[in-house]
Amino acid sequence: MVWIFLVLVVIACVVLSILVLVQNSKGGGLSGSFSGFSNQLMGVKKTTDVLERGTWLFAIIIALLCLTSGFFIPHESNRATQRTQQQQQQQAPAGQARP
Repeated sequence: MVWIFLVLVVIACVVLSILVLVQNSKGGGLSGSFSGFSNQLMGVKKTTDVLERGTWLFAIIIALLCLTSGFFIPHESNRATQRTQQQQQQQAPAGQARP
């Protein structure tokens, strides 16, 4: 389960990085390069709004994934308890019933 969160966080980070690099606060960047194309579809203002909202969305997704992944990571104390129980079961004589 931890691997699923790790993959999702990495994918969200890559998408967030792309969204941040595409934007430019002064109207340049790739959003400015596509201004002719975007003007025909939704206008320059809408393009920057979409990029900004996408940036916030993926930042929130990363934060939520990081916070919720803590619930699915096994804690070291649980592992130690499980190891101790396994060792006790292995050391019990064969004639005795195991708990």
